[in-house]
Amino acid sequence: MTDTPHLSNDPSQGDWGDRMEQTVLDAALGLAPRLGWNSRMVRAACEACGLSLGDEELLLPNGARDLATLLSRRHDNRALAELGGIDAKSLKMRERIAKAVSARMEAGAADLEATRRCAAFLALPPNADLGLKLAWESADQLWTWAGDTATDWNHYSKRAILSGILIPALTLRWFDGREAAEAFVAARIENVMAFEKWKAGKDFDAPLKKVADVLSRIRYGAKIPQ
Repeated sequence: MTDTPHLSNDPSQGDWGDRMEQTVLDAALGLAPRLGWNSRMVRAACEACGLSLGDEELLLPNGARDLATLLSRRHDNRALAELGGIDAKSLKMRERIAKAVSARMEAGAADLEATRRCAAFLALPPNADLGLKLAWESADQLWTWAGDTATDWNHYSKRAILSGILIPALTLRWFDGREAAEAFVAARIENVMAFEKWKAGKDFDAPLKKVADVLSRIRYGAKIPQ
């Protein structure tokens, strides 16, 4: 029988549940290359950590989906730690995005075999929603590091565009290697920069302001121009 990892209940060491999630994730990374990213792997990882089925259901109610989320967020944190040593303001925006995406790709490559299994799991139709959500989370953190402070529609458009780059870039990195992924990212960043140039000076808020004006007039009984 595998020994249960010794986890202190000292509050100064953080929440027990959070620490156990990471301990189970560590076990999962070792098992996924052989078992795949699935419920069988989750049960085996929990057993390796001394958790009963009931404990597993409490800790990871969504099973492999929860572990996929934990892995993606670990990779986000790893990428941000790497980027923390870089002064984003010293770089042009295209360089910031290239650095950010590269750091995120290499963060996942450190767990390459397990990450491949997780990526295949997220590519399944029942899990596509989670894959998109996690890509958005990653894009949000990378844009924040890059210095984006937009709070209008640009906040969402930038993250949507970067999510659209991240998903295929990460897939290329996991299955085709770094060179193919970096070439793809370089080409797509040109698209991002072209979009930024195109939208410069355009008043995208105008339609929303017009709608708000019409609704205000209706609310207060003012005449609406024909």
